[in-house]
Formats: sequence, structure tokens, C-alpha cells
Amino acid sequence: MRPLLEARLVNDVFGDPGLFVDFLDERRALLFDLGDITGLMPRELMRLSHVFVTHAHMDHFSGFDHLLRVLLGRKPCIVLYGGPGFLAQVEHKLLAYTWNVVHRYAIPLVIEAIEIGLDGLMRRACFSSRHGFAREAEPPVGRTGDIVHDEATFRVRACFVDHGIPCLAYLVEEKARLGVIKARLAESGLTTGAWLRELTHAVLTGVADDAPILVQWRDRSGDHAVTRTVGELSRLILEIHPGQRIGYATDLRYTSENVQALSHLMQGVDQLFIESVFLDIDSAHGLRKNHLTAAQAGLIARGAGARAVTPFHFSPRYEGRAAELATEVRDAWAGVIRLR
Repeated sequence: MRPLLEARLVNDVFGDPGLFVDFLDERRALLFDLGDITGLMPRELMRLSHVFVTHAHMDHFSGFDHLLRVLLGRKPCIVLYGGPGFLAQVEHKLLAYTWNVVHRYAIPLVIEAIEIGLDGLMRRACFSSRHGFAREAEPPVGRTGDIVHDEATFRVRACFVDHGIPCLAYLVEEKARLGVIKARLAESGLTTGAWLRELTHAVLTGVADDAPILVQWRDRSGDHAVTRTVGELSRLILEIHPGQRIGYATDLRYTSENVQALSHLMQGVDQLFIESVFLDIDSAHGLRKNHLTAAQAGLIARGAGARAVTPFHFSPRYEGRAAELATEVRDAWAGVIRLR
């Protein structure tokens, strides 16, 4: 069955970290990290609904200005997530400019910023072009476990890792994917229609089995309508497949606490994008810089049971040696090599 999401790195393995996650059946996308994003087309940036920032180092957040410039006057809203201090960081970005004309733009832009706290709270603020992007704070809310964003078809989970500062690692997971068993649909005498979308949405959002669905269709005999329950219809014509899980982890040191946090968040991940900054021969330097080696990244992927691993964020000291880093990741993931 075709997945809901398709992920790719924004830049090459030596460029700024960033992951673009596209919705294949919607004009919508997610972005993880906000460094150099000039490689994304304006039409791709316009599809963004949410951006998830790991931390506010320049190579992860300097693209805020470019994103703002593309969206301003063209898109009504964007939601940004980040870690401790994120609301102030977004506010200060916006305070760097003079906003004496944007209130007249036909399409106002509202930036909703959400700060994921170490205390388990999520603090929110809105910044609207109608009000010169002045900060409008909202009451903080608690989060459910590691879930930071939840919708009908997917959710985003996060955990903190240590990079000398708190840094977020993210997991985006499709909820169960539903397929229509066409043969059974034909046997039932029903045809596709708006009711089918209503049914799949009901199943994905956990509506009770006894909830009614009005099934309406048209055939050669004319218009028809019948009321069935969610449970009855789902058992009759739907097949359920597990959703895809995509992990994104960058900027962290190799410690038992970080390994445990990532193993818990990423367990069974289908595709893990993970930083692999240094070769393992330079592990002491990696520890000083609070970054992973390629071998350490591969071992984390192996411990999490990752089905596929994509390394990135290579140090420029290895320019022209990307294959060595990639090989070290693969060998550690396969259990061929151990750490020094």
C-alpha cells in the first residue's frame, strides 16, 4: 500500500541538516529543522503546515527569515515547534524587522510558535502580521507522553537529547493506513463516495463502532441511501496496515542517556535519518564537539531496530570522503564493527 509520507534530506550530507516530509496525496508537507532551505522551491515551502526545530543553532534555524519572506502575504498560517526558549527566539527574529505595512496585506500571516519545555509543558504564542507580529501569549498546556503533535492520520513524537544544550529528536508516524478491499465493496453493492472518506476518518480518529454512517450512492437503478455502523462497514470493506515511522535525530553526544532516549523513541523505526558527523577514529573530537561518529550513529540505528538508516550532517573535514562515513554507519548498523 502506498505510504502517506515521503521523506528526503533538504541538502546534501555536508550541508545544513533538514528533512522535508511530503504528503503524497495532499498539497502539504512538514519540515524538520530550518537552516539553509534555499534548496527547497517556493512552492514546496508554501506547502508547509508545520516546522519542527531541533535547537536554535544557526545551521538549524537561520532559514527562518527565508521562510518568512516566501510565506509573507501568500500563506495564512504556519506552526513552528522548538525547545526551551523557542518563543523568545521566534519573537526576537520578528523584532529585528520593521512591520509598518504588513497589516495591509490582503492575506495575513499568523505564526503559531510552540515551545516544548523540559517540564512537560508546551507554551504557545501567536504572531500575526495584522498586529505587526506582536507576541500574543496563550496559556501553557501539558503534553501526552512524548506526543507533541497529533492529527487524524499522523502524529509527531519527540524526546530531548544532550548536545551541551537540550536538543529535540523527532519521530513522525503515520497512524494505521486503511485500504479498501475493492472486491468486497463490489460484492456489497456499494460504490465509492463521500461516505467512504467519512468512514476512514471515523476509524482513524477512534469513533465508536456503533456510530452511524449514512451511505449514499448512485447506480443504474438510481439514488440509494442506507445507514450502517462504523464497525460493520470497516469489517466489511477495510483492511488495516501499520503506518510508516520516520525518525530524525541530529546534534547529540554519545552517552548512555542519549542512546536510551533514542532507543525508546525510535524503536522499530522504518527510516532513521541520523547525524554521522565524524569517523570513529575521531571519536574523542566528536565527544568534545557533542556530536556522533558514524559508527555511533550506526549502533544507535541497530539498537533501535531501524529498518533503514540515512546518515547526514557530515563534517566538512571529510569532504570527498562521504563514502567512508556512509560505510562506517552501515557496518555498525549491520553489527560488523564495534566502537573503539
